[in-house]
Amino acid sequence: MKLGIVGLPNVGKSTLFNAITQAGAESANYPFCTIEPNIGVVDVPDERVDTLAKMYNPKKITRAYIEFVDIAGLVKGASKGEGLGNKFLSNIREVDAIVHVVRCFEDTNITHVDGSIDPLRDIDTINMELILSDLEIIEKRIERTKKAMKGDKSLQAELDLLERVQSALNEGKSARSLSYDEDDLKIMKEISLISMKPIIYAANVAEDDFSKGIENNEFVKQVSEFAATEGSEVMPVSAKIEEEISQLDGDEKQMFLDELNMSESGLDRLIKASYTLLGLISYLTAGEPEVRAWTIKRGTKAPQAAGKIHTDFEKGFIRAEVVHYNDLMECGTMTAAKEKGLVRSEGKEYVMQDGDIVHFLFNV
Repeated sequence: MKLGIVGLPNVGKSTLFNAITQAGAESANYPFCTIEPNIGVVDVPDERVDTLAKMYNPKKITRAYIEFVDIAGLVKGASKGEGLGNKFLSNIREVDAIVHVVRCFEDTNITHVDGSIDPLRDIDTINMELILSDLEIIEKRIERTKKAMKGDKSLQAELDLLERVQSALNEGKSARSLSYDEDDLKIMKEISLISMKPIIYAANVAEDDFSKGIENNEFVKQVSEFAATEGSEVMPVSAKIEEEISQLDGDEKQMFLDELNMSESGLDRLIKASYTLLGLISYLTAGEPEVRAWTIKRGTKAPQAAGKIHTDFEKGFIRAEVVHYNDLMECGTMTAAKEKGLVRSEGKEYVMQDGDIVHFLFNV
């Protein structure tokens, strides 16, 4: 999974990127500090992996991971090539989902590219550039479809969809704000519009906002109200706090979180929200050689899940021996789980569940 971190210059996105990846991307108080996209790989926190590792004492532990991509700051006119616009747009097309960092704090020491703090204006600036870029793509597609229709009337449904999307984009609405059926989604996937990508608005707040109460931040309220109009999620986060958390380990980290009345870090919340946003789950394999988490789409059947490990597993799939993590924990051992009949034998139609511990049997 690849998440693109975007935002206007100086909203704190590179600070946030540094904190969650500890990748050391340059962060400074001037526009276009980030030119080439920085990429950081982050392990997905999963207590189930830790517990299974204690149980099996494996030679190797492999967690699921996410790639975070810190993309250059955007300015008005990017869709026409202003600033680093063309580079920004090509980089953002390659990610699975967008984390849009929006500045929701006042600080006279940190300049804003537009001279004042206005999160809705900032969101509109970036969204409009993405929409304008998408409009250009959709208009070309409509033109091509109309030409093809002269010999193929079956394309009428596609044209109707394209014109519906075009109308929304012309109104300044993102493609994701519309509803689609399965046939529509197949076409939209092929077109690959940027404003169709799922998005989380990361409301970057001041360090003391969590102790004061996020609900008292008027900027966050504004972002939340806007996000609701397109079915997107808002994640209040303090880039500065995340920066401090990244320097701490174990008990120190937990004490710091407790002081701020936070149950988990912004990174952990962001990863969980991203999994939900993209419809992802994890299944587990466990044994002495390795304990490992595997990321799959919700709704994936057993043979395709096996194919994540190796294509031969999918081609020669026989069955899957499955026990759910919670059941194994209640029993204490795999032997006890088997004695209670909680280790099941599942066939090709079995739909994988989050937290399944699986042993695949195959024959090639």
